[in-house]
Amino acid sequence: MTNDTATTATTAASPLPIAAGQWALDPFHSSVNFTIRHLGIAKVRGRFGGVRAELFVGEHVEDVRVSATVDMASIDTGNADRDAHVRASDLLDVAKRPTMSYRSTRVSGDGEDWTMEGELTIGDVTRPLTLAVEFGGLGAMPGGDGRQAGFEATGEIRRSEFGLDFAPGLLGEVVKIQLDMQFVEPTGA
Repeated sequence: MTNDTATTATTAASPLPIAAGQWALDPFHSSVNFTIRHLGIAKVRGRFGGVRAELFVGEHVEDVRVSATVDMASIDTGNADRDAHVRASDLLDVAKRPTMSYRSTRVSGDGEDWTMEGELTIGDVTRPLTLAVEFGGLGAMPGGDGRQAGFEATGEIRRSEFGLDFAPGLLGEVVKIQLDMQFVEPTGA
């Protein structure tokens, strides 16, 4: 996971150029965003504010693990009435599906472009989800301790695969996901 333009794929023998250890999420510089079609003619964009995530980096790429949990009630589409309706039992039903979680199973790639395979769970349904990951690089916060690593991950899910098949025709089947995540380097790295 470097910011250079190396052309060879990272292998089990290649060490990662970011420090090994448990990286903590910087929630102030991270977001979980989504886009869905409305009536097939326009896009509605939103975000989830309640996010917890962990990044564990080992010595090699096969040791990298990512996990995240999102509070479904933290949905924000910029319209409080719509958000309340989306949380209700006839749509997301956040009482039944309070969280969605992601757990990586494999990371591969090189340079700035990576692929993360994993499992997404919404309520009691778990399905595979592959994310395209762009490594943004490392940077130090002014006056802060240590460095931070930035990542953008994108992918999409089909609502019906997770039992979220409400309002067909009104809402699109495909939900596009964009994660902008910043993690804090382990102390002493």
